[in-house]
Amino acid sequence: MRTRVFMFTAACPFLFWCLLASGQASIGKQSDNRHQADEDKEPVAILEIGAATSWNIRGGAATFAPNLAAEITPVENWLELEAGVSPFFTRKSTEWDTDLLFKKPWTLPRKAEFMLGIGPQWTYLKQNGKTENSIAGEVAGDFMFWPTGKHSFGWFLEPAYDYSFAGGHQQSIGISAGLLIGIP
Repeated sequence: MRTRVFMFTAACPFLFWCLLASGQASIGKQSDNRHQADEDKEPVAILEIGAATSWNIRGGAATFAPNLAAEITPVENWLELEAGVSPFFTRKSTEWDTDLLFKKPWTLPRKAEFMLGIGPQWTYLKQNGKTENSIAGEVAGDFMFWPTGKHSFGWFLEPAYDYSFAGGHQQSIGISAGLLIGIP
């Protein structure tokens, strides 16, 4: 139980830092048009809240977890950063997956976006009284849908492939889905 609390406590400041880092603005970069409409402004960050599932390619049962991620845009139309965490719980094991994805966005119509991302994943696994930390690589496609065209509220679907660099080189495929909330 203490390990779960520690992992959650460690993941929350990281996600919070991502939100704060994107909210910092330069003093010299003030807009000439200060009365621009709120609906034209892009959110500072996007919060993803949903559920995830993962299947080991070499066998095993599917696992399900809640999913929380925060996304910022350091370079408009070129780079988005997403930090996320998913805790998977089964009767005999607990697994925390934390990832950082570097994504290239493409806007389809105004109401839809697609992003292709790649990045590291850290996995903490406690199984049968033993704990194991491992690093993996992740590739993910992210489909974002904004029903009103404004980036304030929407939903997402994100399929992913993970390759572990630990012994045995476990591979898994998964998908996460849920709500998008734009942070103004």
